Amino acid sequence: MFETRHAADRYHLRMHRARSVVLSPQELVEVRAAQRTFEGAYIRTSLGQFSFALVVLKIFTSEFYSIGALFAVYGAGVLACSAFRRMQGNRQFFSEIGEDGLSRKRFRTSGNVVVVLTAISLAAYVSLLVLTLRLGNS
Repeated sequence: MFETRHAADRYHLRMHRARSVVLSPQELVEVRAAQRTFEGAYIRTSLGQFSFALVVLKIFTSEFYSIGALFAVYGAGVLACSAFRRMQGNRQFFSEIGEDGLSRKRFRTSGNVVVVLTAISLAAYVSLLVLTLRLGNS
């Protein structure tokens, strides 16, 4: 009744489950390039945000702690976006077996990840602006 299928069982490539597929050298290069380009960029961005948050928290006075915390939260949001992008990326390489047992292979862009990251970034920039203006008024 409450059977949950692991993602590696849901995704197929050339009639093999994702966990047991053997990729050709060209497919392996494609997968690695996508990971370097997308996942690596999100991870590097979140590490940069965490590093900047740490610098703000260690060097500046207590008035700037809220700004440091904002960058730490923004880094966590980008990291969550990275995990979401990885989950969505599985659908680009594998075909999915639906509830009805039929195989579906559709190209899907990462537009939904871009929308989520844009919303997180806008919220962070608005918060930074508010915190900076509040800092100037004190």
